[in-house]
Amino acid sequence: MSSTTQSASAEGQASHDQQPPSAFRRFMATGWAPTAAMTPACDDVAQYAAKRRALLSSRFPAETLVVPSGGLKVRANDTDYPFRPGSDFFWLTGCHEPDAVVILHPNPGGDHDAVLYVADRSDRSTPAFYTDRRYGELWVGPRAGVRERSTALEIECRPLGALTDALARLSPATTRMVRGQDERVDRQVLRYVPGERQTSTPTTVDRDVELAQTLSELRLVKDDYETAMLEEAVAATVLGFSECVREMSHAMTLPNGERWLEGTFWRRARVEGNDVGYGSIVACGHHATTLHWVRDDGPVRPGDLALLDMGVESRSLYTADITRTLPVDGHFSDVQRQVYDVVHAAQQAGIETVRPGAKFLDPHRAAMRVIAEALHDWRLLPVSVEESLAEDPEAPNAGLHRRYTLHSTSHMLGLDVHDCAHARDEAHRDGPLVAGMVLTVEPGLYFQPDDITVPPELRGIGVRIEDDILVTTQGHRNLSAALPRARPAVENWMARQLSD
Repeated sequence: MSSTTQSASAEGQASHDQQPPSAFRRFMATGWAPTAAMTPACDDVAQYAAKRRALLSSRFPAETLVVPSGGLKVRANDTDYPFRPGSDFFWLTGCHEPDAVVILHPNPGGDHDAVLYVADRSDRSTPAFYTDRRYGELWVGPRAGVRERSTALEIECRPLGALTDALARLSPATTRMVRGQDERVDRQVLRYVPGERQTSTPTTVDRDVELAQTLSELRLVKDDYETAMLEEAVAATVLGFSECVREMSHAMTLPNGERWLEGTFWRRARVEGNDVGYGSIVACGHHATTLHWVRDDGPVRPGDLALLDMGVESRSLYTADITRTLPVDGHFSDVQRQVYDVVHAAQQAGIETVRPGAKFLDPHRAAMRVIAEALHDWRLLPVSVEESLAEDPEAPNAGLHRRYTLHSTSHMLGLDVHDCAHARDEAHRDGPLVAGMVLTVEPGLYFQPDDITVPPELRGIGVRIEDDILVTTQGHRNLSAALPRARPAVENWMARQLSD
């Protein structure tokens, strides 16, 4: 088989790579100046990560805990998607590296000793620095090594090559793992199967689910570092929204102007942070009635509304999540005002319920009451407000208002846009709010273009307003308050942006 068509003979090589000739290997092994060690940027996360590991340790004494970062995902052949570490792993370590694994080993003192297994540098000591497309320094640039990461993250680090032996030594009966992040690690960490005399012992699935639940529940309450990172992401997002408004006139000249606005915001996300926190929703005209319109390939027309649901993910991976519905030409029409003002009133009612001790669902209940009352006043709700708001799903007329609003009003926010998804209902959906939690409040009204239950002038109008709310000891703070949301303030703000 020719060297240009043979399959890769070493990890990190592609099928079309030529095998390096011997003379070339010898030549590449010499003539390199010493390279300086690279120190990873860690944003002072180490002290917070140590406290988080201690919190997790206290929940699982005498048990080994395994949390992988996840591996690179292939997009096509030898091309990978951009990597982002698993949120639980990053919360515990502050490490951005793929294929890494942190193991918390129980110690005699009742705590845990953390060991982070991470790939070392692919420097000039082996041919990998020029043959490995994924990690070789001539392909992807220099990276911090094991020693540098250990110093920066203040955690014991060992080479990734030692991980297989470390995992093989673990006892399944006393090991829990975050599964689904790294298939290779999933296979190496043996599952615990209870014997006949251990039927009361939870299965491995239950044990691992409990670890995932505990991590989500610990992450519900943000520390000072996390709040600062969210504020940074929000500030960048506000700037991105302003830039989108300034680009409205150019977007209107394009057949797919939504893409222009999407790209405008993405550029700001890449300059200020790591990326967008989720696929940006740029929905103009009747596209705004599609809740997750991420095609972003439609026109931007004067007289339409533009629903922009976007968030910057900071370099420390915390994401904002803000929605504004803006008149493309800077002024709401009469019917647009009618819908917008109801959604704004609903959002304000929801925000006002946020305080320690309130229920997570209280913002939703408050916002839905405002919306149901408006729909009733407009003669769109065929039953009474109380009938529609009934929480018993079997009540004869429960939930009819949802035809025009569909989604819940809030979700938690943090490292993930829908944060802490593995938390139990009693700690999250059905639980109380606690100072340090961050949640969105985002009611909406959506009148589908083909919905003949509404008058023609309402059809095709979609409005959502969303802000990021921090629960404080005294009540709440709107982290995204710098971006106007009351209708007159929105029009004045847009006029200033468009005149710049």
